[in-house]
Amino acid sequence: MIDLLATQYAYVLLFVLFGIGIYMVIANENLVKKLIGVSLFQSAIFLFFIAMAYVEGGSAPIVPADGPVASPLPQVIVLTAIVVGIAMTAVGLALVIRIYSEYGTLREDTLREVRADE
Repeated sequence: MIDLLATQYAYVLLFVLFGIGIYMVIANENLVKKLIGVSLFQSAIFLFFIAMAYVEGGSAPIVPADGPVASPLPQVIVLTAIVVGIAMTAVGLALVIRIYSEYGTLREDTLREVRADE
């Protein structure tokens, strides 16, 4: 078991990062902290895709080469997902600013009470 953890340490770290992101989304009442948790969660998924696409001794498939080559598809997908993630974070932050200017709080439970009173 220890040997497996020693050789696959990247996946263990990604799992920890994934768990921290999920915990932040579930446990926090503050909307900014929830948004940071979603961003951590996304980063863990991006790093997981890149780690899965790693080829030992692989080279870029630009020129014909003898030996293994790395597929560029996971990298392209992750780059696209990063752009979408940045756009989602920007829209989320804009919504958080609007919510704060309208209600004066970012706590989820307080926002539910205010919305129930309206």
